[in-house]
Amino acid sequence: MVEKLQVEGGEIAFDVVGQGPLVVLAHGMGDTRHSYRFVVPALVAAGFRVANVDIRGCGESSATWASYSRGDIAGDLLAVIRHLGGPAVIIGQSISGGAATVAAARAPQDVVGAIELAPFTRAQRFDLLGMLRHARHRKGMTHLATMMLRGSVPAWLRYLDLAIPRKPADWPQEQARIAGHLGDPARMASLRAMGQTSPADAGELLPHVTVPILVVMGTADPDWADPRAEGEGVIAALRPGIGRLAIIDGAGHYPHVERPGEVVELAVPFLRSVFSTRTGPADA
Repeated sequence: MVEKLQVEGGEIAFDVVGQGPLVVLAHGMGDTRHSYRFVVPALVAAGFRVANVDIRGCGESSATWASYSRGDIAGDLLAVIRHLGGPAVIIGQSISGGAATVAAARAPQDVVGAIELAPFTRAQRFDLLGMLRHARHRKGMTHLATMMLRGSVPAWLRYLDLAIPRKPADWPQEQARIAGHLGDPARMASLRAMGQTSPADAGELLPHVTVPILVVMGTADPDWADPRAEGEGVIAALRPGIGRLAIIDGAGHYPHVERPGEVVELAVPFLRSVFSTRTGPADA
C-alpha cells in the first residue's frame, strides 16, 4: 500500500514491507521506486523492514518542487525515517547516493549507515581526455546532454541502454513504463531540473560523516570515464575507516536493476553489521 507523507513543498510517496531494522531505498533521477523491484523481496527475506521511496518529482510523489538539490532529497528521506520511527540505513542510487551522504552527515541519530550505488556525491569536473578515450562515457554524456537540452525521452532511453548493460528480463515493459512516466511534461521537467543540480553540497559534507558508508560502483558505468577512481575519491574524502568501496565488474549505473543479487550480497552483511554494532543516541 502506498503511503504519502506531507513535507514542505509537496508529498513524498513510499511503501513499506517487512519486519526488522529499517532500510530506506531511494532511486536516481528520472526513475521511480520500481527500480528496486528485485532488491526489496531479498531484503525483506533477510529480515529488514524496507521503505521504498519515490523521491521528489518522481513516481507517485508530487511532480513539481521549488528545488531538487541533494539536501532537499535528504530532508525528504529524513522525514520518512522519522515518520516511520527510525533509525535507518539509506540505500541511495546516483543523486540519492549524494542525498544519503547529506542525511548521514546531518542526522547520524536517524541515519546510522548508508549504501551509495553509483553515487553523484562529489563536484564533477569536465573530463575531455576521458571523453575522448572512453566511447561508452562519451556516448552516455551525449545522450544525457540531448535529454537536458531537448527534454527528449528517446535520448534518455538511449542513455539507459548504455547505463544498464545487462538487461533484466522485464526490460521491454520497464522501458515502456519509464517512457510513459517521463512523457508527463512535469516529470520530464523534474528530471531536467535534477540534472542541473550540483553534488557539491554532498561533497562538502563527506568529511563530516561519522557513520559507516558502503560505495558500490560498476566498471561499465558510462557516467564516468573511470568509475573506480570516482568511488575511490568518495572514500578518500570520508574520515579514515568510515567508508568501503565495492566494485561490480561489468555493471553500469544501475547495479540494483541489472545485478540485484550481487547488490544484495554486498548490502546484507553491511546492514547486519551496522545494526548489530550501533551505539549511542541512535539506541535511545
